[in-house]
Amino acid sequence: MPHAKKGLRLDLRTLILLLSTLTAVVMLLTSYFASYRVQRQLLIDHSLESNLVYAAKLASITELFLEGALKQLAFSADTSGGTLDDAARLQRESERLLAQSNAFNSTFFVDSEGVLRAISPAPLRTMLGQHLETPGSLEALRERRALISTPFISKANNLVVVASQPIFAKDGRYLGYVGGSLYLRQHNIFNSLLGEHFYQDGSYLYVVDHNRRLLYHPDAERVGTVVNDNPLINQLHQKRSGTQQFTNSLGKEMIAGFATVPISGWGIVAQQPLAQTVQPSQRLILNVVGISVPLALLGGLALWWLALTITRPLWQLAAGARSLDKADTHERIHAVRAWYFEAAELKRALLFGLNLLQERIGRLNRDVQTDPLTGLGNRRHLDLSLSLLQADHRSFCVIVLDIDHFKRINDQHGHDIGDQVLRSLAELMRTCCREGDVLCRIGGEEFLMLLPGASLDVAINVAERLRRIVAETPIAPVGTVTISLGVAHCASDEQDPALALNQADRALYVAKRSGRNRVEASQA
Repeated sequence: MPHAKKGLRLDLRTLILLLSTLTAVVMLLTSYFASYRVQRQLLIDHSLESNLVYAAKLASITELFLEGALKQLAFSADTSGGTLDDAARLQRESERLLAQSNAFNSTFFVDSEGVLRAISPAPLRTMLGQHLETPGSLEALRERRALISTPFISKANNLVVVASQPIFAKDGRYLGYVGGSLYLRQHNIFNSLLGEHFYQDGSYLYVVDHNRRLLYHPDAERVGTVVNDNPLINQLHQKRSGTQQFTNSLGKEMIAGFATVPISGWGIVAQQPLAQTVQPSQRLILNVVGISVPLALLGGLALWWLALTITRPLWQLAAGARSLDKADTHERIHAVRAWYFEAAELKRALLFGLNLLQERIGRLNRDVQTDPLTGLGNRRHLDLSLSLLQADHRSFCVIVLDIDHFKRINDQHGHDIGDQVLRSLAELMRTCCREGDVLCRIGGEEFLMLLPGASLDVAINVAERLRRIVAETPIAPVGTVTISLGVAHCASDEQDPALALNQADRALYVAKRSGRNRVEASQA
């Protein structure tokens, strides 16, 4: 009998094993990629919305601050008595205006000819009688109305913004203006207002005027510089607010939300690096891979065994074909035919095994459980967060809160309106938290906030701010509601987290018993 030709031979067993392995690998990679893309886009969308809300809130606060500054100046303009001839009176009013708040770095009175009549603080009085020709002064003299000037660089190399109110005589003649200056490169209330940024994820704020000049930036060296080649700033003054993903002037991919301050035309931008935003999705996919690799190895062993099982009856059929002249060939082929049914069942088992793997990936994506009504975490999420904090030996503060007289809301308006109130409270909680804080709904109208790394004073401030926002925000058709809050602190190694929760619950009870709509802190 001649010998068969030696060499590489692709038989059906090898092809089935290769095809099965390739199918499993492709499905795994597709699942990994789809999971990563979905999680990544969710993180980007959430961050864009958060940045937009934060920028809009700061734009509104800045608008209120500038309006308040103009009102102070308007009062001083009215108290001037319709004349700029009484130098002593003007100087006293300038000193009073500067002393009554920290809104301005300096205050002054200028007549219609641009001559400085009074100024505070005292070191600047050497300028009295001088003719002011700064861009801010010329703009105020030209406009003759309440004005927030275009920022300009002074002779002393200060970046200055001037707020001014015109002064008119009783017969309507224009006499000059009273003004207050903000030195944007020095400490002022505007820096304090925008400097308290609670996120710890690489995000930051900056403010630009319509000339693309930076008025505020965490890097003080950049204040006063003009920004070019920034796609966001290119459209900042074409829209009142919005979001954008872009590459900034330093070549970094960023995601940002922006809003404008109507009274001044300034744009406030809250942005963060894209890389840090999507970092959690990378950790998630690594976790998925780590869990699924052992299952994939087990699946590979199963595939090898299945390939042998599938090819065994085929080899028997081939042997039968080579021995058609044998008496027992019919029986042997009959026996092999039963194996085709078993082969189909094994194929179904393989597909079922792959489906189980897909379901395993799906369960990983659902591990972060949320409350279906509010979108906040539930008790399972709370327990997991506490376990992680305890494992990392991290201190934290806990704020427990509930809605005052919530049963009355349900009784008067129905449970649908009560659910609406719960959702509204959840949204207000999100506006008061930092990135990394844990928000949960742990009962009917009872909520909880975990603030990792926060001190008790910071937690009390967060609780008080949330209490004020809730009390000031009407919820149709209920109107305004109030909440009571209890605060407690848990040291990293000195206290059981459950004890901190109990202390916060007791503080909440004290707040309820003391009249509601208040914050109580546990001092234990």
